[in-house]
Amino acid sequence: MIIGVPKESYPGERRVALVPLVIPQLAKAGHEVLVETGAGTQAGYPDAQYTEKGGKIAASRAEVFGQADLITQVLAFGSNDINGAADLPLLRRGQLLVGFLRPLGTAEGLQKLASTGVTSFAVELMPRTTRAQSMDALSSMATICGYKAVLLAADALPRILPMLTTAAGTITPARVFVIGAGVAGLQAIATARRLGAVASAYDMRPAAKEQVQSLGGRFLEIAIEAKNAQDARGYGVAQDESFYAKQRELLAKAVAESDIVITAAVIPGKKSPVLVTEEMVKSMAPGSVVLDLAAERGGNCELTRAGETVVRHGVTIIGRINMASDVPYHASQMYARNVTSFLLHLLKDGKARLDSGDEIIRETLLTREGEIVNERVREFFALPALAGQSR
Repeated sequence: MIIGVPKESYPGERRVALVPLVIPQLAKAGHEVLVETGAGTQAGYPDAQYTEKGGKIAASRAEVFGQADLITQVLAFGSNDINGAADLPLLRRGQLLVGFLRPLGTAEGLQKLASTGVTSFAVELMPRTTRAQSMDALSSMATICGYKAVLLAADALPRILPMLTTAAGTITPARVFVIGAGVAGLQAIATARRLGAVASAYDMRPAAKEQVQSLGGRFLEIAIEAKNAQDARGYGVAQDESFYAKQRELLAKAVAESDIVITAAVIPGKKSPVLVTEEMVKSMAPGSVVLDLAAERGGNCELTRAGETVVRHGVTIIGRINMASDVPYHASQMYARNVTSFLLHLLKDGKARLDSGDEIIRETLLTREGEIVNERVREFFALPALAGQSR
């Protein structure tokens, strides 16, 4: 197959879907990689590196879409809500598309994608199983975000993070509190610890306690139990408002005592729960920082503004979005390895292996032959089940 890699078109996006490193793997499997000129430049991968590894360079975006049997992007239509629609006329029936597609975004957007006839696979829907671990792009990008979150917060904080003993006296370490100990939260804890901060965390999933402690963090236990704290895929499940109200009340003291609060509580397909109120921000010391990794979904902090950094009550609140793009070299490398593992699993003998008995393929397949075919997505949008699907 010819695998096409167009340049990312979302404003400020610096990642690229495939890096030169993976081309020999794909070539060994019989595939050709066609890259739009300049696609990898901002991530640190110039055209020459692609050709050195056996890739071919296309002069235009139209050439990539026109010649490729499969298109792979980082932010494809759906997740690219600014310029993604410009790619729809370039897609054709039977062509394959792999990337972040925001499958739980809007039914209208998915219908537009389906109407092109493209056979699309959403990497967000990758099952969190041992077998699919090497293909889990969502976790890879969350790892980057957790790391970068601590660096951004530390840069905004008017203190240093580690304890220092100097001739001018001893400086106490900064206190970092992470709310939501998923992949991003755990990487934030690890990064904060490496920088010398005292790290603590809270998660409504009891299983997170051991993970937090294994990284040297202190796990905050509060006297409130979540019902069905996580789903079968390991993600947190939305709770009712009475749970969040009690949770905020019990988290208030930890927030007030922290120099940096990093919130990373995201519910797939849902608005992020508000866990840090304005009153809680007021209780923090002047100069403290809140970095909201859930900003794009409405934010875990009541004062978060998506894509902005604001100062309220003397506290800096960072609502940065698309944070993985800030570390494009390694974010692209990790994403490319995830996608390559998936492509080598999907493509056999020059065609896609659309095996509904294979969990990885079944769970990621989003649209095919003009229809939204993913059972989980159809249930989420209350669409009628297709023939052969159960409800």
